[in-house]
Amino acid sequence: MDSDLAASAQIRATFYPKFENEEPDKKVRQTMLERVSCGDAVLEVSLKHSGSLFMYAGNEGGAYSKNSYGNIYTAVGIFVLDRMFNEAWGTDAIEKQSKFNTFLEDNRICISMELVTAVLGDHGQRPQEDYVVVTAIAELGNGKPNFYSTPDIIAFCRTWRLPTNHVWLFSTRESVESFFATFDDLYEEGTATVVCEALDKVADLSVPGSIDHIKAQGEILEGLVGRIVSHDSLKSMEAILKKYPLPQLHCVDHDMGRQILLRRICAEKTDEEEKIKAILETIPADYSTAKLQEIIRLVQEKTGKGEKAFKVEVKCYTNRHKMSLMSGDNLHYKMVIHVRDDLTFQKYKEKMRSNPELWPLYRGFFVDLNLFKVNKETTDAEGSNVLAKEVNCDCGTSTSRTEVLAAYKDTTLMIKLKFLKYKSQTFLIRNGLKTLYREEGEVLKAYKKEYSRQMSKWNVSARKQEELSKMLDKWAGYILKKKQNGEKQVQARTYLHEVEPFLLREILQKKLLFHDSNGNNASAQNFIFGCSHDNIISVRGEGIPGVMGL
Repeated sequence: MDSDLAASAQIRATFYPKFENEEPDKKVRQTMLERVSCGDAVLEVSLKHSGSLFMYAGNEGGAYSKNSYGNIYTAVGIFVLDRMFNEAWGTDAIEKQSKFNTFLEDNRICISMELVTAVLGDHGQRPQEDYVVVTAIAELGNGKPNFYSTPDIIAFCRTWRLPTNHVWLFSTRESVESFFATFDDLYEEGTATVVCEALDKVADLSVPGSIDHIKAQGEILEGLVGRIVSHDSLKSMEAILKKYPLPQLHCVDHDMGRQILLRRICAEKTDEEEKIKAILETIPADYSTAKLQEIIRLVQEKTGKGEKAFKVEVKCYTNRHKMSLMSGDNLHYKMVIHVRDDLTFQKYKEKMRSNPELWPLYRGFFVDLNLFKVNKETTDAEGSNVLAKEVNCDCGTSTSRTEVLAAYKDTTLMIKLKFLKYKSQTFLIRNGLKTLYREEGEVLKAYKKEYSRQMSKWNVSARKQEELSKMLDKWAGYILKKKQNGEKQVQARTYLHEVEPFLLREILQKKLLFHDSNGNNASAQNFIFGCSHDNIISVRGEGIPGVMGL
């Protein structure tokens, strides 16, 4: 490899570092409670919409999914985002979207969103609408990403009329205790309506999102995300809400959105190992590049058995937006750092403890990479001194050991709280299909053992375990009968197409039908996975539209 080849790398898109809790749930709760009690912090809670991670950095910056780009997820994400701009801005949409793209690119900002759509695979419930909701904003600059606080996210989104999430703040010991007690009470039976109303009553501040989960996605709520934030967040949020009132949308019909051509992007196929090796052997042009090389070297390390120490894939693709600048001495790539196993984040954190200057490993990790020739004489005479100064200088990005450890401490003070309805749908029914379609062994026995183990792990009450077990056994029998008859296999990606009619038949066999407050037939999911018995009435099952063969 040429000794005068240099590299310049900048993070182009990223989401928060992985925050699965290594500590038991009870311990994390207690730590959160103590932090709030001593006036050091506030507990911030937001809804967890069921979708896919979608990141957007402008026309030139690109669109990204969790571990790739230029795929069906990013294509659908761009389409939905474009449609929502039209709904928000009406006839001004094209001009506003152009300014928005320019703003993102000029300021090197990446917007992370939850992309919720019925066309990319089923989660707990098929959404009523396709939409995105902003979950994070990062200023990428020339170093480590700087993530916006939630008040700043709301200010940014209301300025550009982007969809925001529902957020609650709990600033006292009493309110935090009430929050956890509320979740525990609603864990098995809670729906979106009930949960949101209950949290509104116990929170010190409730900030409704511009996207209504109940109308857009439905009543099956995946869960809540809680995290510790600055103690002044409550005052900051109140000030932002006064300064940036919720904008009035134009409510343009969906079909008025600009038509987007969804194209597949085919990246060139080259030897990844040789490409990564070349990147690591280049001269880092700045501090940011040196730190990113450090990450890549670490995740590429191998054990004594020759296996990768970290389950991470590093891939490079030609940057289509830089084609006009490409030459033999000037190459532009987009690098994807794909973490394939969540346990990798925990192993990486151990490395950060021993090396606090190490940058974090992010979820959704994309880098703009430029390989270029440098003047060899300049490199020999000045390069080493200049580089040493750049790599070791503060550059506004290096942090002290105390700051890094404090940041690490706070990332562990995040907690995901998922509701049983969602977990039953996704983990027991959808994911259980793999077991039910096995060709070997006692399939039914294996499935029963699998769901029983999960429910015990989730601390499901005996009453609810009995109720769910009866339903899951019937579901298993239904799938095994289809399998025996040689019928087409139910796919996990579209499992709700099969589950919903099945659950509705279960309702009708009991001669029961659930009606919502408007007198409309509610979804089978809402009924089977818990709803108020006050809203259930006995009716005859005949003549129900969409229910065949009863």
